Amino acid sequence: MNHRYLLWCLLVCTLTVVPSSTRATVVVPADLNELVRDSLAIVRGRVVSVRARQGTGRQIERLVNVEVITYYKGDLGKNVVFRVPGGTLGRYRTLVIGAPKYVDGEEVVLFLNARARSTPHVLGLFQGTYRVLDDEVAGRRVVVPAGLEATSRTHRVVRGDGSRRPVALSTFEVTLRQLVASAAGARR
Repeated sequence: MNHRYLLWCLLVCTLTVVPSSTRATVVVPADLNELVRDSLAIVRGRVVSVRARQGTGRQIERLVNVEVITYYKGDLGKNVVFRVPGGTLGRYRTLVIGAPKYVDGEEVVLFLNARARSTPHVLGLFQGTYRVLDDEVAGRRVVVPAGLEATSRTHRVVRGDGSRRPVALSTFEVTLRQLVASAAGARR
């Protein structure tokens, strides 16, 4: 009887400690072709502002305002505002694994999509964000997939997926324009 009572108490304690709702983030790997094909707009721009707001339910999301430098696909205007899940609002925080972070003044290439008349969002979370950085060693501007920028500033990546390595901005733009043209031709 005591053994059964202890198990019952343990079960009750466990159920009171476990959060009432848990969520998971699943990111399906996407290559550059898929990002180009599935995006409504592809834009290079400079982050002007990032602000948090309450999204649906109790979730927090960030609205990122980007001043457009150039479009590779689509056109959403001179400035684009898109949403990213997660953020901090007052004393509350929503953490979404895989959601990219943005800093005022940084230059980025974004693969954006939207449903009907909703605010655009980045495709594939971090996969739809590429950062444009200065490579002081090579003396050129490079495009780096989000999540890789910390390692690319200190040393050259020598292993792993070749598509996840820093690429010269000019080379990246040529590749991107070719993929956009190819995707447009395939839709005809």
